[in-house]
Amino acid sequence: MILDQTTKALVLNYLPLGGSISVIPGFFDLTHVHNPGGAFGFLSGMSSEVRSLLFVAVSVLAAGLILYFYWQTPVRQRLLAIGLALLFGGAVGNLIDRIRFGVVVDFLDFYAGELHWPAFNVADSAITVGVFIFGYHLLFGNVRPDS
Repeated sequence: MILDQTTKALVLNYLPLGGSISVIPGFFDLTHVHNPGGAFGFLSGMSSEVRSLLFVAVSVLAAGLILYFYWQTPVRQRLLAIGLALLFGGAVGNLIDRIRFGVVVDFLDFYAGELHWPAFNVADSAITVGVFIFGYHLLFGNVRPDS
């Protein structure tokens, strides 16, 4: 969450909205955009008041559930705890943006030619990694080799 908010503060202070800095030409730019919707612009066409209220409520509920599961995670399941911590930090990082600005600040812009991945941020990255760790745990976390 701290890394997410720090990187967003740098983008807000040093890169104008819509501005872009090429980091790896033809592959990666830092591009300051605001995402009013959810992942990949989900619900971005909805009225801003309803959308903001919905996303804040869902984010608070999700953060609460993730925190509950984190505290219930046995110490021996360290990987799961890391995944839940990443999910929590990412959810709260984007929640802070929604409360402060009504949008999420995105800036990591990967592309190849005309193919663009939607811009994202550190919180989105943490959520993605956390989801993969959680999925791995669901699929393989309780598997014990035969003795």
